[in-house]
Amino acid sequence: MANKLSQSTSPYLLQHAHNPVHWREWDAEALAEARATGKPILLSIGYSACHWCHVMAHESFEDEGIAAIMNAHFVNIKVDREERPDLDQIYQTAHALLTQRNGGWPLTMFLTADTTPFFGGTYFPKTARYGLPGFGDLLTRVAQYHREQPDEIRAQNGRLQQALAAQHAVAPPAGALDRAPLEQGWREMHASFDPHWGGFGQAPKFPHPEMIEFCLRRAALQHDDEARHVACHTLEMMCRGGLFDQVGGGFARYSVDAEWAIPHFEKMLYDNGPLLRLLGDAHRITRDGRQQALFRRCAVATAEWGLREMQSPAGGFYSTIDADSEGHEGKFYVWQKDEVRALLKPAEWDLAAPYWGLDRAPNFEGEAWHLIATSLDHAEDAGIGSARAKLFAAREARIRPGRDDKILVSWNALMIEGLARAAIAFERPDWLAAARRSLTFIRASMWDAPNRRLFATHKDGVSRLNAYLDDYAFLLKAILAVAEADFDAGEFAFACALAEVLLERFEDPEAGGFHFTSHDHEQLIDRTKPSFDNATPSGNGVAAIALQRLAHWTGDARWIESAEAALHAFSGALRARPAGHGSLLMALEEHFAPPRMLILTGPEGDIEAWRRALAAPYRPDLMVVTPGRGASVPEPLRRPVGERVNAYLCQGVACLPAIADLTQLQAALNAPIVLPG
Repeated sequence: MANKLSQSTSPYLLQHAHNPVHWREWDAEALAEARATGKPILLSIGYSACHWCHVMAHESFEDEGIAAIMNAHFVNIKVDREERPDLDQIYQTAHALLTQRNGGWPLTMFLTADTTPFFGGTYFPKTARYGLPGFGDLLTRVAQYHREQPDEIRAQNGRLQQALAAQHAVAPPAGALDRAPLEQGWREMHASFDPHWGGFGQAPKFPHPEMIEFCLRRAALQHDDEARHVACHTLEMMCRGGLFDQVGGGFARYSVDAEWAIPHFEKMLYDNGPLLRLLGDAHRITRDGRQQALFRRCAVATAEWGLREMQSPAGGFYSTIDADSEGHEGKFYVWQKDEVRALLKPAEWDLAAPYWGLDRAPNFEGEAWHLIATSLDHAEDAGIGSARAKLFAAREARIRPGRDDKILVSWNALMIEGLARAAIAFERPDWLAAARRSLTFIRASMWDAPNRRLFATHKDGVSRLNAYLDDYAFLLKAILAVAEADFDAGEFAFACALAEVLLERFEDPEAGGFHFTSHDHEQLIDRTKPSFDNATPSGNGVAAIALQRLAHWTGDARWIESAEAALHAFSGALRARPAGHGSLLMALEEHFAPPRMLILTGPEGDIEAWRRALAAPYRPDLMVVTPGRGASVPEPLRRPVGERVNAYLCQGVACLPAIADLTQLQAALNAPIVLPG
């Protein structure tokens, strides 16, 4: 029989709908039951592409005996961390405070009826191993502890509440803003850079897109060759390694080794959007022709993967591709040497074997090979291209990993921005059209216009859950990226509406910055105001960047004031750990050196030729917009439209006289701007 998860829209929760466990979603009914019965809550948080979530489900949640213990002693609540990042943030932090260990998924927390956690962990095996207790024994002991030690639990809960509150006051504001965190952040990033394999830190190794972008910006703005090397070498090694799917495109979530060779095979939309954007930026700034070709090929394969496997017929992008197929992680992606040899012609094999490491010892469990590009040699050979096509066709016949087909606003926004930015860099209007399809879907299906409210998630025609800071901030920044590629007054008005909601429902008017949940959100045991970049960028950092930029488009000082208040709120954190705050560092950088605005008017065909020429160099300090004419164009962007192209280069509210010659404009862009008066 199905449990109460059978009515969910989350693919992850639906995976557990037929467990013998009496699972419930996190809702008022489940919490009321805990209060009424006095039972503790067993909270299990995971997501559909999580390998160890599947392992724990098969071992324990599908076991009748384990389920009987859970049902007898606990109110069992299952949460999809992708739908409820608010709960995940709180209970991951609580886990770290209680255990002094890093968290992860599955997250297994035991709560009192008021939802305060008193014990927890991550994965627990069914029987004792890995130095962990068996889950059945653990359940019995936790239930007994809850019954017999209420005073001890109450005292601990009080200490935990204090510790959670203290998290928000660890680094108080540091006074006046200055540039010091920018230099310190660069020094920290450079110190953690792996000079051989690229990336930051050692295994497990994550992409860290915000750190890469910070380095690319530094390279462009300060002509820093070392910063360019850090960023471009990192992207090269990621594109050559097993983190990148050499056959089908797209990046996995992280590498288990320092060499980027063997990934955790799940593919997340939130990684691929930012990396697509960065490949376009790196393609424009690298001085290495072979690297440039690699970045283009990697970007094309990633965009094609996104459009082929992740974009719904209605336009929105799905969330994740599972790591597992047929019960084994990575089975869909890895190869046997003889299997590859049989698919290829001898000449193709002679190229492919050394190029993908098939002439070396197997690099994956079970004597298998996960493909990596061992060098840039022969990367552009036709033989490698034909070999890749044959492997792709053969792999398509395999049993595919599962796909989580819910649509999340925040992750779609990251993909929208990635496609829009890459469309400019690689002259791919089809990518911009795909980005716009997703944006159109969100406006039509996930935006409640009368109540000016986003829904966080959509599946099977149903949009639900109050959206979070990341949804509004990421989408605002994404729309500005689309507007640079192709201005649309209706989309821009939507961006302004999102910015209004950010200030009205998320801003902390006293201390500055933005809460992760809105003022009218469900009351939880903690209300976070995150500043660190994690797997996705900080909502506060992205909000500050987007609001500052929006101010230059609209001339509305409110956006600047709120962004500056956020920078002040987190100035202490920026000083303490700048490298972990890449998004806020970039907002701080634009606070001191606002980007210039270039407004182009004139015949559409002529403008496109100018835009192509202007897109060749990477200029992170320049926003190019072609607003056209009409009353709906914001006042700062309105310019006369004549029979030839005119360019208006502006810094703040002051602009140079119209420039009608492309060569003169390029010279002006390469020189310090000197405004009239």
